Amino acid sequence: MLKALDPLVKLAVALSWIAAAVLVFDPRFQLAAILLAGGALILLNRTSPLLLAALMVPFCLFGLGFLTTSLLFRQESDFALKMSAEALVASPAFSAGVTLFLRAVACGMISVFFALTTDPGALVRALMARCRLPPRVGYSLFTAMNLVPDLLSEARRIRLARAMRRGRPPRRFPGPAELAGLVIPLLAFAIRRAGRAAIAMEARGLSKDGPRTIANVPRFGPADALFAILSCALLAAGIWFVR
Repeated sequence: MLKALDPLVKLAVALSWIAAAVLVFDPRFQLAAILLAGGALILLNRTSPLLLAALMVPFCLFGLGFLTTSLLFRQESDFALKMSAEALVASPAFSAGVTLFLRAVACGMISVFFALTTDPGALVRALMARCRLPPRVGYSLFTAMNLVPDLLSEARRIRLARAMRRGRPPRRFPGPAELAGLVIPLLAFAIRRAGRAAIAMEARGLSKDGPRTIANVPRFGPADALFAILSCALLAAGIWFVR
C-alpha cells in the first residue's frame, strides 16, 4: 500500500516530519513521530518488528551519545536547558538528554519509513521527470544501484573459486585476510563497470540537451493527495498539542 504512493510525496512528507522533529523540542512530539512511523511500517507495510528494531540500533546509539553527554558531562545547549526546564522531568539535564535521544530515534524512524516504502528507481525517475534531474546524474544513480548487488555477487564468486582451488568449502563470514584479498579484484571489477557505464551514457546521448522520454514515471493520484493531507494534519495536530 505505502509502496504504491508517489515517491516525491513521501519525500516531502518525510522531510517535513524530520524538520519538525528537529525544531520541536518536546519528548512527546518525538515519541509520537516514532510511534506513527513505526506503526505505519508494521501495520501497513508489513515490516517485521525485529527488522525495524535492528535498523534503529545505530540511531539509538547515536542518541545515547547525546544522553550520556548531557548526564555525565553537562554539555547540553542553552536552548535544550531552557526547553527542558518546562518539561515534566525534574532534572533539566536528564530531560534534555532524553529529548535529544528521542529526536535522533525519531529522525531515524522517519528516514527508515521512507527508505523501506520507496522504490529507488521510481524516485530517480520521478526526480528526472518533475524536478529536472539531469539524465546523466539519473543514469549514474541507476548504475550505482545495480553495482552494489553485482559487487556482492562478484565477491561470492571469487570466494567460491578460491575455496574450490583450496579444496575446502568457503567460510560463512570472510576473515580480515580474505577481505583484504578481495579489495583489488572488486576494485578492478568496479573500474570495468564504470568504463562500460560511461560508454553506455555516451551511446544514449546523455551528454546532449533536449526532450527525453522517461518510462514508468510515477503519477500523482488521489491516494497520494489523501496521504499528504493526512500526514500534514497529523503533523499540525502534533505541533499544536505540544506548543
